[in-house]
Amino acid sequence: MGASGFGPLLRGKRLAAGLTQEELAQRAGLSERAIRNLEGGGTGQPYRRTVALLASALGLNEAERDELAAGVTRQPHREDAAWSPGVPRQLPAAVEGFAGRAAELATLTGLLDRVGGPGGTVVISAIGGIAGVGKTTLAVRWAHRVAGEFPDGQLYVNLRGFGPGGPPVSPTAAIRDFLEALGVPAKRLPVRAEAQAALYRSMMAGRRMLVLLDNARDSQQVGPLLPGSSGCLALVTSRAPLTGLAASDGARLLPVDVLNPAEAGEFLSRRLGAERSAGESAAAKEIMELTGRLPLALSIVAARATVHPRYRLAALAEELRDAHGRLDALESGEVSAGVRATFSWSTEQLSDPASRLFRLLGVHPGPEVSVAAAASLAGTGRSAARRALAELTAAGLLSEPAMGRYACHDLVRIYAAELSGVHDTNAERRAATHRMLGHYLHTACAARRLLLPGSQTPETGPLPPGVRPEEPGSYARAMAWFDTERPVLLSVLAWAARSGFDVYPQPLSLVMSLYLDLNGRWQEWADIMRTSLAVAQRCGDVKMQGWAHRSIGAALIPLGRLDDASAHLRDALRLFVQVGDRLGQTRAHHAIATLLIQQSRFGEALDHARHSLAQARPIGERNCQASALNVMGWALTELGDHDQALDCCQQALGLCRQTGNRGLAVAIRDGIGLIYHNRGQHAHAIACYQQVIDESRELGHPLTEAEALTNLGDAHRARGNPGAARRAWGQALVIYDGLHHPNGDDVRAKLRKADRPEPQAQAASS
Repeated sequence: MGASGFGPLLRGKRLAAGLTQEELAQRAGLSERAIRNLEGGGTGQPYRRTVALLASALGLNEAERDELAAGVTRQPHREDAAWSPGVPRQLPAAVEGFAGRAAELATLTGLLDRVGGPGGTVVISAIGGIAGVGKTTLAVRWAHRVAGEFPDGQLYVNLRGFGPGGPPVSPTAAIRDFLEALGVPAKRLPVRAEAQAALYRSMMAGRRMLVLLDNARDSQQVGPLLPGSSGCLALVTSRAPLTGLAASDGARLLPVDVLNPAEAGEFLSRRLGAERSAGESAAAKEIMELTGRLPLALSIVAARATVHPRYRLAALAEELRDAHGRLDALESGEVSAGVRATFSWSTEQLSDPASRLFRLLGVHPGPEVSVAAAASLAGTGRSAARRALAELTAAGLLSEPAMGRYACHDLVRIYAAELSGVHDTNAERRAATHRMLGHYLHTACAARRLLLPGSQTPETGPLPPGVRPEEPGSYARAMAWFDTERPVLLSVLAWAARSGFDVYPQPLSLVMSLYLDLNGRWQEWADIMRTSLAVAQRCGDVKMQGWAHRSIGAALIPLGRLDDASAHLRDALRLFVQVGDRLGQTRAHHAIATLLIQQSRFGEALDHARHSLAQARPIGERNCQASALNVMGWALTELGDHDQALDCCQQALGLCRQTGNRGLAVAIRDGIGLIYHNRGQHAHAIACYQQVIDESRELGHPLTEAEALTNLGDAHRARGNPGAARRAWGQALVIYDGLHHPNGDDVRAKLRKADRPEPQAQAASS
């Protein structure tokens, strides 16, 4: 007589008591292995003393004790006697040359503490990411590392959610395979799928097993395959996000991104050998960047280099440089293993709208796209675009790094462009490109109008059909839009200039100038204006050349490159006079005046500021008038004429109230604070600077805030309050350092001298 009838009975009693095998073993004074063997039928008939210990540990009443004891002597069915559960070890082999993923491995290992925990729920982790990012490699590597934690075995199935080899595996088929691996004879399999699923859960109950569900299509495919025992851990990989699995089953989602530079370097070093990788380190680094550090692409390059040990890495890098042939260079020689084939598995089951949007994303340079921009790109409504983007994300072609924003790997974008070249006409692609560029240009103009009310905006041309620009609606939202889209705008502008869409780089660069200036991104401002200058020179647009020179010069002033700035500004003024552009002339004179103040040439600065004002008044540009009056006030106070300086700044504030230009008004108030400081009215200066600080924070102008804090510290120091000065400078330094701004060095110098008395410090007055 065996214990095959006793095991299921004991397991049922234990689960009813809410105990794990470990907890029952501790209560009964037995080993966990003994409990496992008794429940699994791996031991002979248990002793009466063992049965008594188990009954006491389970808290059974007399009838339940008799039932448990009867299970020891119960004669099993003949077929049952031949049915002994197996211990499956189904994990595929781990890949050699694995590198990186330390954080992801640590996260997975942390799940082990929850296995067998209270609540009776299975532990689930879903590893997600785009095609070729190494989800399966990571899962298998970790599964082998922790296999010893699951002595009852490991189950594995490739669900074929994405890939060759036929349609996705149905849950019913996977369960049948699992039951067979667990030792269930074919004759014992129930006919109905629901009964098979119930038997699977029963077989897993009380066991400590790892179930690896690889390459899942969606949450629906995974759900029936999840064991119901808290002693089990289910590990799922999928290109789809599997948010449904997290919502319904509490799965811990683990998104996997491309390798970081250090991990990619380690990857190539392990695959190629440290000596070969280090010997051509520059080429290795270029390969990493051209493959976007996608593990699959790196694997193929490494395999080609290994098969051909005489190949120089520089030659492989050269092959990858051409975007049009990059996917050809990433073919493995096996139809189902190349990057192009891997991506194709994700596109096979897309709906027509999602497939079309994916192809058109091939003309978008990235790095991200919003729902609104995608809608304009496709010429559809935003609801339709949102559905298509969600479908592309579920297929593993896009990721969603932030809510409503979608990213596409460079290699995936190249593949999308290839498909567009096959399925879309040149006219369709050009129309999509105009819609994309038009969306960003017109939305940027709408945002700029909120940042600088009452100002003229660059000529943008007509809105392309199918484009619905965004309307930020407020100053704060306009700043937030520029904050979010800045990397995209820089990428789009450079791409348009390279691709011959010359009507866009010039106005877009001008529209971005104000935002970049307000945020201290002067190098970026200078760079995009150089791009604009090249386009203007190519097109023979003299007026635009003047605006490009003016903006480059203005950007170089705060960067401290005053000689270069002067050359650009003189060229700008000459070109504006040549074409009769009075708005350009007023802006050029204004920038020259600002430059001359930096050079302490205050008289000349005042002359140019007056020229700027004279050019602005006839054309009714009140913002330019206010800017000119502000610079005049700056120059006048440095020349000692504080009363006239204050009058100029007050006039400028009045103009700002008319236009609603809050940003310029804040800058003017900062200038008024300087005038009060120079007049020795430090209390007035402090109040003025504090107002500038408060408004800068409200508007989201950290650079203006830092400058006002610096000036506030100077005023406190002059008033004889070094403690308050140190606090203000300390706050300014935090902002400057966060912006990597060179003014931080000046503030550090002030802090070092904070305890030294100022020679001409004055007592508080007025």
